[in-house]
Amino acid sequence: MKIKVGFGFDVHQMREGHPFVLGGVTLDHHAGAFGHSDADVLAHAICDAILGAANLEDIGYHFPNTDDRWKGISSLVLLQECVRLIQEKGWSLGNIDAMLCLEAPKIKPYIPEMKANLAHAAGMDVEDISIKATTNETMGFIGRQEGVVAYAVCLIQK
Repeated sequence: MKIKVGFGFDVHQMREGHPFVLGGVTLDHHAGAFGHSDADVLAHAICDAILGAANLEDIGYHFPNTDDRWKGISSLVLLQECVRLIQEKGWSLGNIDAMLCLEAPKIKPYIPEMKANLAHAAGMDVEDISIKATTNETMGFIGRQEGVVAYAVCLIQK
């Protein structure tokens, strides 16, 4: 068996009155991440981890923000496509470990639904996805609630 590990990172600006989608869940918050798609930083970081592990470029290569096909799309659709791309190369997804960094809102109540959404999109078991969250201790753009960051690692195998 051959295994590889991938790392992903994503960051988006927060905008007042904009929907805040993380892991396919729309959070109850006064501001949300802004981007070409639904700006789901968690799903985007996971996509980059998966693509990177299989040496398939990055999310911007496959889903450029200059292509109207991806405008406003659910990032869970992008995740499904990333899994399809690695499967075409003979890889399967083993697990995902992700970290969100933001000041508010509190993420813990949303984690089970995020895990279920991501697992469904990736075609894997909920127990193979870990999502954690931390703050930036009120420092920098994250601390000022101007942006949100996500990191992810994944294991793929063939």
